[in-house]
Amino acid sequence: MNIREGMPLLARHEGEWEGTYTHVDRAGNVVDHHASHLSCTFPAEHPDRYVQVNRYRWADGRTEEYTFPGVYDGGERLHFDTERIEGVTWCLDANTAYLTWRFKASAEEVDQRLFEMIVLSDDGNDRTRVWQWLENGVCVKRTLINEKRIA
Repeated sequence: MNIREGMPLLARHEGEWEGTYTHVDRAGNVVDHHASHLSCTFPAEHPDRYVQVNRYRWADGRTEEYTFPGVYDGGERLHFDTERIEGVTWCLDANTAYLTWRFKASAEEVDQRLFEMIVLSDDGNDRTRVWQWLENGVCVKRTLINEKRIA
């Protein structure tokens, strides 16, 4: 089974997304805010693959770009293992996906794990995401993401 058949909700995320990331500390204070453009693709030559490219830009002109290729396990999960992160995602219902991962660079410094809930609107044109950043089992930060599908 290919990824589109096995994870139809994930297939509905294909395309271009623009939005904002707002990072808040444990007390709810904004510690970072920036714009985003994400590209979600399924390479035709690899029916078990997913590729997400995240582009970030801050008001001060700073930019960052990261590519996250994922591999479908043929069951219910998509696995990521890049130089930057390792994690796994699966679908909870017709609109909600769940992702848990860790940044590899910080793994040696602190026991950090991130948990993300991704909710796609019924019409597929809006999505919201929430990351919870846990360090040694305590939530230290949250990231609130709002995105709209673009042409």
